[in-house]
Amino acid sequence: MRWNQDHQSGDVIDARGQGSPGGRGGLRLGLGGVVIVGILSVVFRTNLFALFDGGALPSPGTSAARAPQRAANPQEDQQVRFVSFVLDDVQDNWTRIMPALGRPYRRAQLVLFTDAIDTGCGAADSTIGPFYCPADQRVYIDLGFFRELRSRFGAPGDFAQAYVLAHEVGHHAQRLLGIEERTRQAQAQNPSQENELSVRLELQADCFAGVWAKSTQQRNLLESGDLEEALAATAAVGDDRIQRSAGRRVRPETWTHGSAQQRESWFRRGWSSGDPQQCDTFSR
Repeated sequence: MRWNQDHQSGDVIDARGQGSPGGRGGLRLGLGGVVIVGILSVVFRTNLFALFDGGALPSPGTSAARAPQRAANPQEDQQVRFVSFVLDDVQDNWTRIMPALGRPYRRAQLVLFTDAIDTGCGAADSTIGPFYCPADQRVYIDLGFFRELRSRFGAPGDFAQAYVLAHEVGHHAQRLLGIEERTRQAQAQNPSQENELSVRLELQADCFAGVWAKSTQQRNLLESGDLEEALAATAAVGDDRIQRSAGRRVRPETWTHGSAQQRESWFRRGWSSGDPQQCDTFSR
């Protein structure tokens, strides 16, 4: 991917090396608890996350924070500049296209962390991979995940990494469009459909990532092999692939993100159309 290697985003919070504060009072949530509290918040129409300790990161809208001085790591510093560029490029694209969907775009922040972090959705660690927290409207990534994407999932390349970030920002777009809230309400009303609705939400984020990828082609940012890198990444993180790689039986009823084929297919749909309105996974 062609990108400005001197780019720095004002929407990146660098919390690497800070860890999860701990010992500060308040309760802690695992990611399973995040889902439960999110559903209960919808049911009772109140923000129950306020009962939990969300950590000491700046509030949304404040300027980016910097972690304490660390030893120089040129490779990791370049990685930070890359995700900064991709974050801004994805969000600039949403700023252009979202008014046509009837909503203005409000920028999310990206939090870089190491090992563990306190979020608006509770405590989390790097084992869950990159994620979006709707409570504080931030994307969280431990940069070590990109090494796993290459070595564990067999999806190398910078555009594979860009797809991951575009997918997570896609969840932010769903939040702004009201899709995420409607889905959580539907899950609360129909618990038996919780996994299926989760899959539809994730596949739509894949499609949104494909819409952004199409824009990079139109702006001549793609290099040879970039699209193949993204497609390899979508397939590598399919629920069926992950279950097989863990030595487990493939059980579609347990999926939360979709199969390799589904994820690749919806990314391709976004890529082919370049139109987020073609990403309606809920009526197909």
